[in-house]
Amino acid sequence: MGHHFVGIPDLTGVPRVAVVIDVMRAFTVAAWAFSRGVEKIVLAPTRSAALALKESNPGWLALKDGAPAAGFDAVNSPGLLRSRDLTGRTLVQKTTAGTVGALAVADAPLVLCASFVVAGPTARFLREQARGPVTFVVTGGEGRAEEDLACAEYIGRCVTGDEVEAGPYLHRARTSRAAADLAAGRRGGYHPDDVDLCLELDRFPFAMTAHREGPLTVLRRRTAGSGG
Repeated sequence: MGHHFVGIPDLTGVPRVAVVIDVMRAFTVAAWAFSRGVEKIVLAPTRSAALALKESNPGWLALKDGAPAAGFDAVNSPGLLRSRDLTGRTLVQKTTAGTVGALAVADAPLVLCASFVVAGPTARFLREQARGPVTFVVTGGEGRAEEDLACAEYIGRCVTGDEVEAGPYLHRARTSRAAADLAAGRRGGYHPDDVDLCLELDRFPFAMTAHREGPLTVLRRRTAGSGG
């Protein structure tokens, strides 16, 4: 199975299979949200759209990156989300990179959103479900974010089914600019454990797929063998 790596600005056409990577922190947070009981995650194109969706759907929660803001119930931090009970809730997520990348390829027949915490299950899902070349969308740094590229390359290697040493890929992510910014508290909505939580390989046993559901793009948890 062939695959290539592109940044959001370099996307052309609609890929057959897309894996959208955001390690720090959108798709680490999404995985944590599912683990805390979220039923589905709606990916919003703008903050105002996220708030409008929350307003028109009683019981929905809205999450953004950066510092807390009026109307939003959570921020894009796994450390701040991990203790919340979100059973049965719908979460509307808007971030600077991850959700933008997912929406850019939302018309692809198969879209997965991933980070290190779901890397193994994502690779297994691709082996079972993907038909055709895989486009890895590296969302950070216009396609050059080292933590996202390392995760994409790791999943790409794992898709072959061969044994892959994760250490070098995790080291690249831990020594990335994004990790340094997080560790120094230079990103809003930050918890001191965020870097470590973003680098917990295969913390969760599921993959995450994004599909068009009417006018919305919705992220749901999937397990290998469960279908697209």
